[in-house]
Amino acid sequence: MKTTKKITATVLFVLALFSFNGAKAQETQNYDQGFRLGFGLNAGYATEKPYKLALGADARLQYDLTKRYSITLTTGFTNLFVSENEGKDLGFVPAKAGLKAFVWNDQFYLTGEAGAAFPVTNKYNQISFLVSPGIGYANKYIDISARYEHYSDFPTINSDGTAGQGAGQVSLRLAYGFKL
Repeated sequence: MKTTKKITATVLFVLALFSFNGAKAQETQNYDQGFRLGFGLNAGYATEKPYKLALGADARLQYDLTKRYSITLTTGFTNLFVSENEGKDLGFVPAKAGLKAFVWNDQFYLTGEAGAAFPVTNKYNQISFLVSPGIGYANKYIDISARYEHYSDFPTINSDGTAGQGAGQVSLRLAYGFKL
C-alpha cells in the first residue's frame, strides 16, 4: 500500500509541474507540430524480490503538440530476471500512453506514462496496470532518461517469504529518435 501512495504522489507531482509550465504558451504559437519516432534500450534494477535486473527495448511514437509538450505512445519488450533458485524470469510487452513536458532549455523534460503490461513468457497470464514517471534529456537525435516503473499486478515475494503483488524497477533508457 505504501508503494501505491508513493506512486500516486509522484504522478500528481509530475502533473502539477506540467500545469505550472503552461504560462509560456504564447512563445510556441508558430511551432511546427509533428511526429517523432524513437528506438531505445533499457536497463534497470528491480525493486522487489524475486526480480533482480530488467532489460528491454522499446519503440516510442511522439507527437509534438507544442515546442514544450508532447504526447507519447510506447511499446516494446522487457524481461525481469530472477536468480536460478527463485523461479522463472518474467517477460512482458508494455503498452503505455503519456505526456512529456520540456521544462528547461527545451532539452530537459519530465514525463509520465501509464498503461498495461502484457506478460508473454512462462505461462504467466495476469495483465498488470503500469505507471511510469521519469526525467530525461533529449536533443535532435538522442534521448537519455531515468524512470521508475511500477507493475501493480505482477507477483513478488514479501520480506517474510510470503507471496506478494506489485513489482517495480528503476531504469535508464538510451534512445535514438528522428522526425517523421
